[in-house]
Amino acid sequence: MFFLPDSWVWDFWFADDGDRYHLFFLYASRALKDPEARHYRASIGHAVSDDLTDWTRIEDALVRSDAPAFDDLATWTGSTIRGADGRWRLFYTGSTRAPDGTKNIQSIGVATSPDLLSWTKSPANPVLTADGRWYETLSEQWHDEAFRDPWVFADPSGHGWHMLITARARTGADPFTRGVVGHATSPDLDRWRLQEPLTAPAPRGFGQLEVMQTEIVDGHAVLVFSCLAEHASLARRDRTGGIWAAPAESLVGPFDIDAAYPLTDDRLYSGRLIRQRDGRWAMLAFELAGDDTPFIGSITDPMPVGWVDGRLIVADLPARLSSRAASTPLAAQGSAVTPARPRRRSSRI
Repeated sequence: MFFLPDSWVWDFWFADDGDRYHLFFLYASRALKDPEARHYRASIGHAVSDDLTDWTRIEDALVRSDAPAFDDLATWTGSTIRGADGRWRLFYTGSTRAPDGTKNIQSIGVATSPDLLSWTKSPANPVLTADGRWYETLSEQWHDEAFRDPWVFADPSGHGWHMLITARARTGADPFTRGVVGHATSPDLDRWRLQEPLTAPAPRGFGQLEVMQTEIVDGHAVLVFSCLAEHASLARRDRTGGIWAAPAESLVGPFDIDAAYPLTDDRLYSGRLIRQRDGRWAMLAFELAGDDTPFIGSITDPMPVGWVDGRLIVADLPARLSSRAASTPLAAQGSAVTPARPRRRSSRI
């Protein structure tokens, strides 16, 4: 488990350099007292591990920029990938205040590194912003301009790169069904072209599909994302929400959002799939809430995943949730994190 006694940890993603796993994570000081205030204090931390369980925290990756900038409010979720030129790129969400001062505008930026340790933001940032031709921008229908959580991966046929983006459609009678899989493409990770969304508002859809990831797990394509009941369509509110999976025909879809099914309840959020050294797939997630704890803010150990009757499952999820030692700071301080040597709830999870 990854736990910081002085900070809440939530959304995260991985990079694998072939030797060590690199964990990039959002964090904010527990001195804020109110977990909902963490979103506008978020920085991107960095830790490394040989086994996805024992982590050593190292120097932070990114912090917000000085104003005025697209990321002068906060740096949020992203993905890290190595290009054909050998450079690593960290794509991330930048947030800035909207003119009304209450909402925020999100867009996509990138930083580069030769070694995964020292990061330089691109002077061309932001590399992508919401385009009103296809995507909802600031609107009375929603609490922010949702254009975030870039998930970048190589085209399966070898033709460049794809980016999936948490975004919202311009149209749809029910604001809680407008969440779509935003899409952009690039030939080289430097030049990006925004495309139409890969999905449309669905009757049993979601207001936002957060922290998306698409993978081929044991021969089956799947889209994983997160959403709570309060941000989902009425048809979904019989559940608390949490981490969801949607059937996919390939890494770039089509995706059947109407057929999405829950992998967890709201005790876990922002699930990430990762292939381990032995070839087996696992999921890690951040612990959102406990039975007596409204917000925990730590990351689980790897949980095995597999397929049952055509659906992805987290194999030992009940056992993981019942052994909730992280619910108390005293227990969590005995976790496997090694020190390095010399919002509002309605806006976002």
